Amino acid sequence: MKNLGNTNMKIKRVGFGGIPIQRITQEETNKVIDELVNQGINFIDTARGYTVSEEYIGNALVGRREKFYIATKSMSRNYEDMKKDIEISLKNLKTDYIDLYQIHNLKIEEYDTIFDDNKAYKALLEAQKEGKIKYIGITSHSLETIKKAVEDEKFATIQFPYNIVEDQADEVFKEANKKGIGTITMKPLAGGAIDDGALAIKYILSKEYIDVAIPGMNTIEQVKENVSIINNVTLTDKDNQKIEKIRKELSGNFCRRCEYCLPCPNNVNIPQNFLLEGYYTRYNLKEWALERYNALGESQASKCIECGICEERCPYNLPIREMLKNVCNKLENK
Repeated sequence: MKNLGNTNMKIKRVGFGGIPIQRITQEETNKVIDELVNQGINFIDTARGYTVSEEYIGNALVGRREKFYIATKSMSRNYEDMKKDIEISLKNLKTDYIDLYQIHNLKIEEYDTIFDDNKAYKALLEAQKEGKIKYIGITSHSLETIKKAVEDEKFATIQFPYNIVEDQADEVFKEANKKGIGTITMKPLAGGAIDDGALAIKYILSKEYIDVAIPGMNTIEQVKENVSIINNVTLTDKDNQKIEKIRKELSGNFCRRCEYCLPCPNNVNIPQNFLLEGYYTRYNLKEWALERYNALGESQASKCIECGICEERCPYNLPIREMLKNVCNKLENK
């Protein structure tokens, strides 16, 4: 158990990520939540954008709300929409308070405006004063955004991708930890690209400055596997050899969402295309991923003109043009 930053939330270092339960039933969700109780997992992370996730979790927590700290998040950026989302979350989760409410996937160009009078942060502060939420956090896929959040110290927690092949936030997490800002790592299995879940979690928890990893789980077996190593997080020589092998295997075609490839001269949102292909292929969230891919419009992979500028910028030498073609093959005309 560990405190999440300077909050009073004392949590198990493996939490529950609520994305994958979108593809199972309420009854199956109840069983997964039962297993969380059995394993002592007491931190749940979900989001308004995860379709039925909040509702399934809310129904499963009836009669045992006090066993869990609940985190959710909203993509709303303005005051009124955030107020509405907080109320919807409270209703869906069947609770009169939420422990951690996060601004979801904030981009750097949005950061400075989020604190204006007609923007989302004001709504969160009001909800906090009213006791509807306990703490305010931020999630992002932009390293620059998370750096800014740590510098400003306006958020109790930060949430960012971190795993064996995505460790670019290492120094930011260390700095956040020093300041007492809670550190939450999403995508601990690299969006399903890493098969060895126990090793992936062990790698993250071997870093003392990381408070909690939140793998997405939708089966009892996944819960058991992900919590199995929690009392033994010291990496062995054998573990380190496996870690290097995984890095080498994934290095050739794994997007770390560093965004150095942007801006694309034809406005293709390269990292977002790769992210949605991962949800479609590895998370098996086909309908959810397709809906978001179609919403990209002129930023879809099919708009690539193969100029190659992105590949010149990519620090990982990824074959981005070929990878975008793969996105088209998977997600176009479905």
